[in-house]
Amino acid sequence: MQTILGAGGTIGIELAKALPDYTDHIRLVSRNPTKVNPEDQLLPADLTQADEVVRAVQGSEVVYLTVGLPYNTRVWEETWPIIIANVIRACKDHQVKLVFVDNVYMYHPDSIVSMTEESPVAPISRKGKVRAEIADMIMNASTSGEIEALIARSADFYGPSIRNVSLLTETVFKPLSEGKKAQCLGRMEVKHSFTYTPDAGKATALLGNTPDAFGQVWHLPTASNPHTMKELIEFIAKEFDVKPKYQAANKFLVRLIGLFVPTMKEMVEMMYQYDRDYVFISDKFEQQFDLKPTSYLEGIKEIMQQDYQNQ
Repeated sequence: MQTILGAGGTIGIELAKALPDYTDHIRLVSRNPTKVNPEDQLLPADLTQADEVVRAVQGSEVVYLTVGLPYNTRVWEETWPIIIANVIRACKDHQVKLVFVDNVYMYHPDSIVSMTEESPVAPISRKGKVRAEIADMIMNASTSGEIEALIARSADFYGPSIRNVSLLTETVFKPLSEGKKAQCLGRMEVKHSFTYTPDAGKATALLGNTPDAFGQVWHLPTASNPHTMKELIEFIAKEFDVKPKYQAANKFLVRLIGLFVPTMKEMVEMMYQYDRDYVFISDKFEQQFDLKPTSYLEGIKEIMQQDYQNQ
């Protein structure tokens, strides 16, 4: 049995699609889980409740933690440590391997121009400090021998059939598809990496089923030589056969919009990720495994075919 905690999210769905290559027994756990594969086992659970996490983990060989919490700093500070502690304890008690899907908020801003697994962990944001704390909890439990665990990190992601959680979908694909201007956080001329979600799902499943991968941090496969946001907008606009109109929002404007839009208020402390090159390097994974990342142009064309061909 392999179990996804936080099934139903973007990465959780792609992971569920990939896991049948490794197991016939997949358990999907969330507050309201739905099947991805016909034979999936569904288990409703609240991961903040220790007994429910134990029930969710029990009988599993590998557990993947892909849960996404509301994009709210206070919620993250209060809830993430509880969930991680519950999952570590349950995995320890039932001798289950843990794969945690993470982001890059914990890296020092100066490292964003060239992020590797060895980049300094020195966050300046409150959200980044939460991510550093929970990553430490997991890797300390792994180093001490309490559990076998690994961390799989992703850049900002993009891919087919994503709604409400992808920067590229919400600020570029969606407005351009509606005849509106694309929106851009920060500077248009800086490079920005995006991880293609089907690649992330396949790679996470592969890591979870590779014994030697545990005890390490891995960057999920992500295309090298990322484009600038201006270049991406121009290419996506060309696919829609519209003019590449866009509007850039600097930190001041994001802060102003945040007075009325709570999500934008939460973005203010993360604006350093959009005022410089944001380059995510996955050489370690690519050198170890025979799974190469999808190019940006291929990924965009696939999104167009799956999500917008009837428009």
